[in-house]
Amino acid sequence: MNPWILILVFVVCTVAGYFIIKTVPSLLHTPLMSGMNALSGVTLVGAVTATGFALQNGSGVLAQIFGVLAIVLATVNVFGGFGVTHRMLQMFNKKKGDKQ
Repeated sequence: MNPWILILVFVVCTVAGYFIIKTVPSLLHTPLMSGMNALSGVTLVGAVTATGFALQNGSGVLAQIFGVLAIVLATVNVFGGFGVTHRMLQMFNKKKGDKQ
């Protein structure tokens, strides 16, 4: 596939995602983040699969380095997303001393 088409698809998806997230009310951000964390898990599985395929077929070192980098970044995205979601959900809990 032509790399320019891939870059164009990436740019269009980025702009569309920005405008979709911009229109979501702030009340729905926490459930939306939880759903996106689940999708990030799919990204992690894809990165592990692609890296394993590159290692098994003896692809170049550059492909293996990018695969490992993709695994690390996907892992950071998943754990960071769940950490932020957990912190946001704690903001909705009332403290025991508050009676309002």
